[in-house]
Amino acid sequence: MKAQNVYLGIDVGTSGTKVLAINGEGKILASGVGEYPCYAPKPLWSEQDPEDWWQAVVKVVPEVLAKGGIKGSDVKAIGLSGQMHGSVFLDKSDRVIRPAILWNDQRTEAECKEIEEAVGGRSRLIELVGNPAMSGFTAPKILWLRNNEPENFDKVAKILLPKDEIRRRLTGEYATEVSDASGMLLLDVANRRWSKELLSALQLDETLFGRVYESEDVTGRLTASAAEAIGLTTDCVVVGGAGDCAAGAVGAGVVREGALSTSLGTSGVVFAHSDSAHYDPLGRVHTFCHAVRGKWHMMGVTLSAAGSLQWFRNALCQELYAQAKASRRDVYEILSDEASKSPTGSDGLFFLPYLSGERTPHADPTARGCFIGLTLAHDRGRIARSIMEGVTYSLREAVEIFRSLGTTVSEVRASGGGAKSGFWRQLQADVFNARVATLSSEEGPAYGVALLAAVGGGDYSSVVEACDATLSEASSVSPNEEANRYYNAAFPVYQGLYRALKENFREIASLS
Repeated sequence: MKAQNVYLGIDVGTSGTKVLAINGEGKILASGVGEYPCYAPKPLWSEQDPEDWWQAVVKVVPEVLAKGGIKGSDVKAIGLSGQMHGSVFLDKSDRVIRPAILWNDQRTEAECKEIEEAVGGRSRLIELVGNPAMSGFTAPKILWLRNNEPENFDKVAKILLPKDEIRRRLTGEYATEVSDASGMLLLDVANRRWSKELLSALQLDETLFGRVYESEDVTGRLTASAAEAIGLTTDCVVVGGAGDCAAGAVGAGVVREGALSTSLGTSGVVFAHSDSAHYDPLGRVHTFCHAVRGKWHMMGVTLSAAGSLQWFRNALCQELYAQAKASRRDVYEILSDEASKSPTGSDGLFFLPYLSGERTPHADPTARGCFIGLTLAHDRGRIARSIMEGVTYSLREAVEIFRSLGTTVSEVRASGGGAKSGFWRQLQADVFNARVATLSSEEGPAYGVALLAAVGGGDYSSVVEACDATLSEASSVSPNEEANRYYNAAFPVYQGLYRALKENFREIASLS
């Protein structure tokens, strides 16, 4: 019998590393997760030990091989994904100098201002790298190290992203790829290479960073020691892979113009494929290179998406929650059902989902959640519906920016906890005026980079071909014309509420 080609996707997440194995037809053979801690040595700091990531890989890869009955010699290629923006600082002997500073670390406000001033302002920075300076990105972390730990900065020989540290451990190569590198705030996103002008302005040498590849390109081959450690062979190659958002989009088939993905977890993410590099001059949405060769994507984030409904459950629906548990029902199914039976527009009730401040399009940490339009007629179902409508309006704000910049949005792939609600999927279709589909399997970034490995391994000629061959829809809904007309009329009212309350939010924040 001919040996099957097997491909691994390794996703280095914040809470754990997921390893997933597929065959050349995209069938999932086995998966596993290795968990590890995250550290907060000071308020607003977030760090991890890169050794924990590697030990998770060493532990979980052999477990997945055993679970799937896979021979190590059958694994032809590995794709890497991971948490974006993190910084691994290595000395000239490849020793980690200090714990990695993560994407959700907030210590770099001063360095963000320093970066913008170094190039002559925010607008010029967006022209250079497609995005404004934000505390989560990698470049501010590098400057923070130089400003606050100069003795450590002086030791730095290489700076890698989390997944690219695993690549180094696997192959010995210093490399990255365009989608993850876009989130460092150092890549010329339009031209898919390091920005020489920005590096010069920040007095950073390009040799500090790895070579930049496209996502399905082979970046190296397993070393003998790495192959032995994880039970594979030195014939196995490692492809570029992708940052977790782009990898998840590949896994959802968002790989051609017109396609957009929405993920409704605690936060909400909208991700649109684009054939061209469109920048928002105001920096309200992100523009990064996609994991599809020569393509880009735009992205927006709502900080409290399904998290807003979770807050409602925890704060105001404890009795219902207890009843649902006792009857073995999902309380979210009950809330979704009650919302679906409430009138479109929740009888004039609007919800602003700024329970954690906001990121897109306002980037306002002082923003606060609001119910506006409450009357004696509003019951639990109408309130639940207003929350779901408000979150969806928030996502539409990013979608409208995409459209205004020339990106087409005609089809949505929905995922995350919120996508389990048929009502919320229909609501997205009605608010976005686009067909909304779910996939038969939702495995996230690990599956997306396993497909990239299958392309790099030669089973497919392109990422688009791989997605078309392996992904299938489970369900779809189309917009309801009457509901869409209502939401088109109500959406500008929703947008006006933030503008009207913006200064009040700041005053409230100053009081507390």
